[in-house]
Amino acid sequence: MTDTANLTPWHLPFRGYNSVWQVRADTWSAIADATKRLHEASFSRKREDRLERELSAMLEFVSLIENYWAFPGPEGVSRVTALVADREYEIAYRAVEAIVQQLIAAPHDLDHSRLEAKLDEQRDQRSAREPVGVRRQRFEVLVVADVSGYEADEIRDALRRQERPEDAFVYDLVFVSSFEDALVALMLNFNLQACVVRTDFRPRSSFDLEPIRRFLPQMELGGVAERTLIDRVRLLGERLGDIRPEVNLYFVGNASIETIGGQVGRRFHRVFASQDALELHLSILRGVSDRFKTPFFTALRHYSRKPTGVFHAMPISRGKSVVNSQWIGEMAEFYGLNIFMAETSATSGGLDSLLDPHGPIKDAQRLAARAFGAQQTYFVTNGTSTANKIVLQSIVKPGQIVLVDRNCHKSHHYALMLAGARVNYLDAYSADRYSIYGAVPLKVIKQQLLDYRRAGRLDEVKMVALTNCTFDGIIYDVERVMEECLAIKPDLVFLWDEAWFAFARFHPTYRGRTAMATAARLQQRYRDPAYRKQYAAQAAELEQADDATLLEARLMPDPDRVRVRVYATQSTHKTLTALRQGSMIHVHDQDFGYRNEEAFREAYMTHTSTSPNYQILASLDMGRRQVELEGFELVQKQVELAMVLRATVEAHPLLSRYFQVLATTDLIPPEYRRSGVECPVRGSLQERQEAWADDEFVIDPSRVTLYVGRTGVDGDTFKNEYLMNRYGIQVNKTSRNTVLFMTNIGTTRSSVAYLIEILVSLVEELEDEIDRMGPLNRAAHERRVTVLTQDPPPLPDFSAFHDCFRGDEHGETPEGDIQKAFFMAYDEQTCEYVTPDEAWERVMQGREVVSATFVTPYPPGFPVLVPGQLFSREILEFMRALDTKEIHGFVDGIGYRVFTEEALAHLAP
Repeated sequence: MTDTANLTPWHLPFRGYNSVWQVRADTWSAIADATKRLHEASFSRKREDRLERELSAMLEFVSLIENYWAFPGPEGVSRVTALVADREYEIAYRAVEAIVQQLIAAPHDLDHSRLEAKLDEQRDQRSAREPVGVRRQRFEVLVVADVSGYEADEIRDALRRQERPEDAFVYDLVFVSSFEDALVALMLNFNLQACVVRTDFRPRSSFDLEPIRRFLPQMELGGVAERTLIDRVRLLGERLGDIRPEVNLYFVGNASIETIGGQVGRRFHRVFASQDALELHLSILRGVSDRFKTPFFTALRHYSRKPTGVFHAMPISRGKSVVNSQWIGEMAEFYGLNIFMAETSATSGGLDSLLDPHGPIKDAQRLAARAFGAQQTYFVTNGTSTANKIVLQSIVKPGQIVLVDRNCHKSHHYALMLAGARVNYLDAYSADRYSIYGAVPLKVIKQQLLDYRRAGRLDEVKMVALTNCTFDGIIYDVERVMEECLAIKPDLVFLWDEAWFAFARFHPTYRGRTAMATAARLQQRYRDPAYRKQYAAQAAELEQADDATLLEARLMPDPDRVRVRVYATQSTHKTLTALRQGSMIHVHDQDFGYRNEEAFREAYMTHTSTSPNYQILASLDMGRRQVELEGFELVQKQVELAMVLRATVEAHPLLSRYFQVLATTDLIPPEYRRSGVECPVRGSLQERQEAWADDEFVIDPSRVTLYVGRTGVDGDTFKNEYLMNRYGIQVNKTSRNTVLFMTNIGTTRSSVAYLIEILVSLVEELEDEIDRMGPLNRAAHERRVTVLTQDPPPLPDFSAFHDCFRGDEHGETPEGDIQKAFFMAYDEQTCEYVTPDEAWERVMQGREVVSATFVTPYPPGFPVLVPGQLFSREILEFMRALDTKEIHGFVDGIGYRVFTEEALAHLAP
């Protein structure tokens, strides 16, 4: 092996990469450049020797990682290495160029025949396995078996003999010989869509994995060698399924497969005898085909091609009212005809009804439930605002208590009002310097539940509703929140607003902190006899414990009483491929069938249009197909590009002078970071893994919060006047001194490069402007910088509900009746307007000023006041310090709408 201490400068910057994929592509590009230079240029012998050593080091590196890909794979590396050894640099360059072109331009269509054609200078680069004129999708299949090269060729040939021209897909095999290599391959190779496990595999890799260790998670291999054959296979299936649950697993054995079939575990889709090559081949194709299906999209496309006569609603159907018009013809030119051909009010003729699905919509929702790990999934065509209203109305009866993050999306506030819930607003921690709310600490939630238990009112608490992840990328430890809350109230229902987190299911690091994955994990855990023993021990230990002790303990639910009831709402269109307003509701509720299904159906009917947009539904169906087949790759690249953006800003001498990318230490207080890892966003995968396993909150690495205070420009102005209006750059949100960028599965390297280019240009303009400033203008600029960087107004906590709207007349618990206050404001005689100065004067006098509306400044975009809430000094100070132009619920020049003191006195008991 190459001595790391003597590696060339090319090899050392691996620490700056965030994944093997980046290193792999860039290394092959560097190999192409090196072979081209060695062919074209004449060097001194010393320079040539150095370049050849660099080329040798690069080929050695790719010889390691290509063991986990079919293309170019070990065979391709060997051919290039042999050409280099023979100094056939021109032919080597052509071969490597072909590899690079495929890796960059067609990473999912990797075909050895093209490499062969390049080497042999053939013009026809079609594979012999492809019929003329046909290009089928390709993927790779992992085979875990400790076999010789000859045996691997036999397995490959046996499967290739089963191929038929009518097969929808073509695949190549990747062979690894060990348990460890199988895990590595599934983490690295996004082209793998299936895995075949045989009994003959070793525990550990024979390769030196040190060069890529920082890109891999911690893999516990202790005790694997000591396990029985079946136990090893079962454990491997579990581990592979944890990494990528969408990949189909198959087991091939030589004997007693009838017995083995019931022992290898639930992760394996089928068990085969070694001679069943045809059945294995068909199963591999069928597994991918099942994920490739798009029932509703396919039905809608088929419908659009049928001749029909429209004697129903929608003149725009089939495009007749558009294409036959002399005035709006450009509408068809802009959108194309297909969108109108697919517009219809019909629910028959091969289509389906969203409100009562029995056909392709039902099938599409079933496939979505499988993809997202839910028991049931429901499509929503008017956004997660509606999804939240559906879930809350289906669960909460009037008068029941809901604990909710005060900084949640406005749809929760309105949904709780419509449901007649008694609302207990939970305060999140805040990062005041950046005017950013974090998330709600677990102790805050537990304390409220313990208070209700002490007051004898725990039975009134129905639900906890939290946002995961938050707008700013703060991610909860979902498992710990649910487990400890269920230990206090075993039938508590959870609503996780995952509007910005739909992508998380498709990456192993994120997945563990999603609602559906956690719900499935907890339900499985509570069936385990080992858990029952652990619970019994803790119950005995805490039998006489007071609330202070329970608050500090890691509580465990009673397995005989606990019910896992979890709902997640996702704005699919925000982070995955779907048209605007395309959302989903995912359900994992043990009691759904007999306790909530009918109520859910009624709530769904209440809030769902009878004319849903079919294009949105079709896009949800297609978006599900995409993430089941390439979600792992896309999410990983999304994270990588955010890392590149973060690193580039931090390393750039000019950008780092005016901007700061906020780190974990800036956004999460140390008491919520038990791992002690200060910057898991930028650390190795194992460091990030430690933080994600132990910390109460972590940062979504695909969110890049840029602190812009040192520019003297506030976040809202920076977003609108500089980024959007001048350069067309859209950003997620702002605070008074930050701008939040988020990458998504559609972000490209060119997009990141463009953003960096614009940021540099803006800073250069700023420096030129400062240089031209006179003393007065410079002093004004410095004052703006001071305002944005020093002593920002603290973000206010929720004050309290006025006694007239309190849910507890004794004042022991803080919940309030928003619905009562909301509809009371419909009577204009109960309300008046007060200016900010008048509100301040009344509060200072000790008088009660009560909001009649929601008051929401943008930023931060969360209600600072809700109907029935008392104004406080802290709230008014915060509002006074805001320099935002957009405040919903505040009328400029008139003020706040509040209840009159007379109206409140009339309500008082």
